[in-house]
Amino acid sequence: MAAGSDYQIFEAGDVLLQSGVTFPSLRLAYKTYGTLDAAKDNVILYPTSFGAQHYDTEWLIAPGSALDPDKYFIIIANLFGNGLSSSPSNTQEQFGQAPFPSISYHDAVAVQRRLLVEQFGISRLALVYGWSMGAMQAYHWAALHPDMVERAAVVCGSARCSPYNHLFLDAVKAALMADPAYRNGRFVEKPVAGLRAMGRIYAGWAMSYEFYRDEVWREQGFGSQEDYLAAIWDTAFAHRDADNLLAQIAIWQGGDISKCAAFGGDLDRALGAVTARMLLMPGRTDRYFDWRDNEAELPKLANARSAELRPIPSIHGHRAGNPVRIPADRDFIKANVSTLLQS
Repeated sequence: MAAGSDYQIFEAGDVLLQSGVTFPSLRLAYKTYGTLDAAKDNVILYPTSFGAQHYDTEWLIAPGSALDPDKYFIIIANLFGNGLSSSPSNTQEQFGQAPFPSISYHDAVAVQRRLLVEQFGISRLALVYGWSMGAMQAYHWAALHPDMVERAAVVCGSARCSPYNHLFLDAVKAALMADPAYRNGRFVEKPVAGLRAMGRIYAGWAMSYEFYRDEVWREQGFGSQEDYLAAIWDTAFAHRDADNLLAQIAIWQGGDISKCAAFGGDLDRALGAVTARMLLMPGRTDRYFDWRDNEAELPKLANARSAELRPIPSIHGHRAGNPVRIPADRDFIKANVSTLLQS
């Protein structure tokens, strides 16, 4: 366990990445909740989303909640680039002026699998649950290791990054890299203006047309749209490391369950390898991961008849899948995940 922290580190050693580059002393940060039963069949893997650390997502873990530690052994795996697992911000001594290696979801899943097997002797997952980038990891798990995954909940995610989603991320990158603090491929200081601009871009994409049309921000006590944007989105990424964000954007944009030797870029073949009971739960008004992508994926899954497409009926856009303060969306997710776990 890292000093002064509430999480543990899995030392993966020197890892050959999908890119062909060897990452020296790769480290995966994780936290566990609940107790692993004797049969080791009560495991839920919960990968983190964009920029998030386990602190940001553990609100979903509570007795009686969708992820119940009284019943399940839950592992939050911190995605590379989030500042806890190996990231640009904590590997400066390893790489010096060299660029941070390109990491893929496939690489992340491979190391997470090693953690499960080598650290805990786990061979089956009752559920892989994820939102956004976490959902993309859940999808990769289901395609790459169908022998291990019994169920997967893909919340506001897809099997690959769509061209429209890729374009959104290009805008985010452009905002960050336009800051004068970005020089020669890295940030020499915190890009205050770039992070603020990134937040403004996110504000339009993360929430829906209806959210702004109906002035739903008033429910949070704001008197104007500008007050809402300044308080929520101008500071949304201020506490994040910008180089870390760029590293995770690269993972996101490269996301594709079929981009590996096993499937050779054939998405239909990769979807056909998924045997887990799948819950595809997009946000009805999500602009990052359009629900129509999940609709197209559904019939191509090996167990399509047992898979479900349950769009979240919300005007909170992408945020519907991470509804910390949205009771209706939270209840919808809890009900559907509970049903999935009982199946």
